[in-house]
Amino acid sequence: MVTRKKVWNNFIGLWVLLSVFSVAPAKATSADAPMPTNQFRQIEQPFELKLGITLGGLALIGLELWWFLLSQTQAQQATTNQGIQELTIQVDGGYEPNRVVVKAGQPVRLNFFRKDPSSCLEKIILPDFHIAQDLDLNRMTSVEFTPKTPGEYPFTCGMNMARGVLEVKAAVTANQEE
Repeated sequence: MVTRKKVWNNFIGLWVLLSVFSVAPAKATSADAPMPTNQFRQIEQPFELKLGITLGGLALIGLELWWFLLSQTQAQQATTNQGIQELTIQVDGGYEPNRVVVKAGQPVRLNFFRKDPSSCLEKIILPDFHIAQDLDLNRMTSVEFTPKTPGEYPFTCGMNMARGVLEVKAAVTANQEE
């Protein structure tokens, strides 16, 4: 798990690294020796510019860390219609929603509507249920199965790049409600 302390330690380490290597050591040259023309000349930059670039870079790194590690999409509960739990998932650069909540022991129908023409999203794979289904472009494709045990089950595209999670919760029985 990523903690704030680890993130800040990484930011401080990056800042130290950038500040150490941004200042080139001065070479000792005699006044009479001609300056070589085949080497780069160091151009002195104002401290405010260096600081602004460093802070901008750190802000972008922080944004990437938040996007990939800390932001999570909301799970969506499947609705029950005639005894079948059903939910439509849009396939457009990924899965929306990418987290689906269903109850164990009840049939599930996931309707995938593929809008993205990329070859990566041509197939949906639910390995725990032994399902690999081709998805037609601009058409609804239904995948039906019955999850038996509670848990989290991943589903992916054919290249394992776009991912989602099927969260199966235990079904509440009349004995458990009392």
